[in-house]
Amino acid sequence: MSLGLIGIILSLGLLMYLAYRGINVLILAPLLALLATLMAGGPLLATYTQVFMPALGKYAITYFPLFLLGAIFGKVMDVSGSAKAIADFIVDKIGAQRAILAIVLACGILTYGGVSLFVVAFAVFPIAAALFKESGIPKRLIPAAIALGSFTFTMTALPGTPAIQNAIPAPYFGTNAFAAPGLGLIAGLIMFAGGVVYLNRRSAKLVAAGEGYDPPVMNGGGFFGLGRTKGDAADEAPAAPAVESSDADEHLMERPDVPWALAFLPIIVVIALNYALVNWIFPAMDFAYLEQEAYGSVGIDDVAGIWGIIVALVTSIVIVLGANWSRISDVKGAVNEGTMGSLLPIFNTASEVGYGAVIASLAAFATIKDAVLGVSSNPLVSLALSVNVLAGITGSASGGMSIALEALGDQFKQMAIEQGISLELVHRVTAISSGGFDALPHNGAVITLLAICGLSHRQSYKDIAVVAIAVPVISLIVIIVLGTIFGSF
Repeated sequence: MSLGLIGIILSLGLLMYLAYRGINVLILAPLLALLATLMAGGPLLATYTQVFMPALGKYAITYFPLFLLGAIFGKVMDVSGSAKAIADFIVDKIGAQRAILAIVLACGILTYGGVSLFVVAFAVFPIAAALFKESGIPKRLIPAAIALGSFTFTMTALPGTPAIQNAIPAPYFGTNAFAAPGLGLIAGLIMFAGGVVYLNRRSAKLVAAGEGYDPPVMNGGGFFGLGRTKGDAADEAPAAPAVESSDADEHLMERPDVPWALAFLPIIVVIALNYALVNWIFPAMDFAYLEQEAYGSVGIDDVAGIWGIIVALVTSIVIVLGANWSRISDVKGAVNEGTMGSLLPIFNTASEVGYGAVIASLAAFATIKDAVLGVSSNPLVSLALSVNVLAGITGSASGGMSIALEALGDQFKQMAIEQGISLELVHRVTAISSGGFDALPHNGAVITLLAICGLSHRQSYKDIAVVAIAVPVISLIVIIVLGTIFGSF
């Protein structure tokens, strides 16, 4: 094994371990990229300024509007009371006897409409805590229920979702958020139904064993479900106000004054307007000027996917603010907080993209590329494997997908075209693949979710792993098989 290949493997291993230990990827990514460069005998400064930073900048330029608008939309939905109104409405209609289903649906509707999963977790947890306590469902299942509704089918599978994971493949393949809608719906149904069935059976098993709402006390090491110690990731996650069950009961009874129809309106607009733009409005307009060098010499298909989400989110933000102006005590503060909240996520992911660009530029990467492309003659299989592995290593669905597409996107596109495989199918497989191994224990969303719920990896991670890793991977396999046999639909 060459020193360059050892450097890549060592760099990837350190990225996974140190990110789990809480070191920010903004500093990790360039340092570890340069470590791999050093071991490969490459120039450090030139690699940093001419490879790493341009890749980081290109990603930020393309996707920053989505991170920015998504963060602002989530914030105004939160402070206006709209997010909680939607959650309360779903819970009221489904009923306490179907608590798990109610929480999954509440999270799913909010995230499908573009609300940040972190906003959803904070908004829904107090309701889930009160509901689970009333129903006698073990508290340890709350993180898995929230994860199922927020991290899975609405993030990668359902057509039209404005999640960044569904937007990233669009510029690479000339597709949009509604790519392969039939296959996306099938994958989403598998994730949703499989996860709900598992959680209900798991709840029944725990209750039959005598466990109530309050989780049993567990001690021991805390990685991969081995317990919790002072160094456990849940302890090292950003401080999050865990809500006691008594507080949750009070929270559940405080109905916001936002009418449920008004709360749902922005969610509906995000999906419906995005669909109308990419399928009807943009195709009917003249965008010949995009072929000019000043506008990047592109076609409308290259930008429609991003444009549709931008316009839909801006419109929905205006609707939330206009309809709830008197309910939001500090509109300027909410918008500013959402704006600032978008900066760290975009640059974290962009930094991982820069890291991927450096790794891809090293001569030793050719060995890895050949291995990945040689896994199967079917590019869908190779693509699914590479995205899953990189998402697992980085602990980030968007980061892992971006690294894979930056390094191998052109090859996968060319292979698909040569074999007559629809690029819409490639888009959907890419998106779904990003939502598998990304939910390993070092994933930031998993760590933060456990902190919000006041639970440890040992108490809840097993169930998160089933609904956010195992079931999505099963759905991915089904979609690859269906897509290979029947094509995109």
